[in-house]
Amino acid sequence: MTAFASRSDEPNPVELHRRYGGKMQTILKCPIRDERDFAIWYTPGVAAPCKAIQANPDESFELTNRANSIAILSDGTRVLGLGNIGPTAGLPVMEGKALLFKILGGIDAIPICVRTRSEDELIRVAEMIEPTFGGINLEDIAQPKCFRVLDALRQRMAIPVWHDDQQGTAVVAVAGLVNALRVVGKPLGQVRIAMVGIGAANVATYRLLKRVGVSPAQIVACDRKGILHPGRTDLEAIQQEFDDKWRVCCESNADRVTGGIAEALRGADACLAFSEPGPQTIRPEWVAGMAERAIVFACANPVPEIWPAAAREAGAVIVATGRSDFPNQVNNSLVFPGLFRGVLDVRARKITDRMILVAMHELAAAAEPGGLTNDRILPPMTDRELPIRLAVAVGLVAQREGIALLNLSEEAIRTRAARIIERTRASMDLLTREGLLAPWPIDG
Repeated sequence: MTAFASRSDEPNPVELHRRYGGKMQTILKCPIRDERDFAIWYTPGVAAPCKAIQANPDESFELTNRANSIAILSDGTRVLGLGNIGPTAGLPVMEGKALLFKILGGIDAIPICVRTRSEDELIRVAEMIEPTFGGINLEDIAQPKCFRVLDALRQRMAIPVWHDDQQGTAVVAVAGLVNALRVVGKPLGQVRIAMVGIGAANVATYRLLKRVGVSPAQIVACDRKGILHPGRTDLEAIQQEFDDKWRVCCESNADRVTGGIAEALRGADACLAFSEPGPQTIRPEWVAGMAERAIVFACANPVPEIWPAAAREAGAVIVATGRSDFPNQVNNSLVFPGLFRGVLDVRARKITDRMILVAMHELAAAAEPGGLTNDRILPPMTDRELPIRLAVAVGLVAQREGIALLNLSEEAIRTRAARIIERTRASMDLLTREGLLAPWPIDG
């Protein structure tokens, strides 16, 4: 199989984006029939809600779209597997993210791509736009800046801030691994895990694995220069800047394995790869050297580190990728729409580690009704109930932790989430039927 962009049975993505002029637009929430409506929704009528918000800023969540609006904030320094392509070139990805927020979670997400390389400036941008949004999703920001920006904003902001490449990916990866190990019959506390790539995704996954009971001694992690261990003097020299990677060096790899990806995979029960795109990053012979009933997550986008067929032929029993056109999609799109739906609906002030852990367990449990198999370790992105389940689980724990401004029952959260999501889907269906969202032809 060749690279994603050259598949002959796929339409040309550039031409489709050109045809539609991108993926997102705004649409009104209120009817406009005549001049009287303009007078209500703009001047002079709009002065009344302005004064109400001036008197009580929390009214902005009731009198504007703020309660259902988030910013997707990116500097374009780490876009998919494309790398540092800049904020303008990263805009199609941010629009794509907004599309998923809308259709899966009913959330209005606005891409904000900023031209800065400064950590402090990115933090300042987030602080300055806070009055407009109910939450902020950080996206495609290079490490170690992404860690420091998230940590700073979680402390400073009065609205929830989330870095999907960290927290979202970790939730899905650990949920998928938990279920995959159930399928192959291996206990989580006794397996050896190889981590290929130690960027934002796998650093957060490493943290979450520890929270669910995995000992760092079970993990062997590998970056571009080789396996992490206390003898990595190159990382020791920059430990203040890359403190997370140095922590992995000191905590993990109990057997002090050295070498590269091949050595990291040797005898491993599971491989969690979030690294360089391209089917030669992980070679079939390295997968063949893994333990029996091996699990391989090759999650680089748009091209996985090894094609699923090659990994299976080499002996892997369960193979997952970040893509929707193969079985077992391990992609943060499974979690962020529902999680943010719940966060917004109870008006949570932040997203805590406890909420992340609950989301992980709920996502893993959501796959059980359809049965766990080699090709089904997580629910598909098209599972209409999944975002509602996540919204309820996250909303309830936010209330228990005392960080939600609204106190809603489980049924109230469920009803609200379902109503907003279904209204979004119904609107899209109506626009499609009326020809206002004309589907692209199969022949391109």
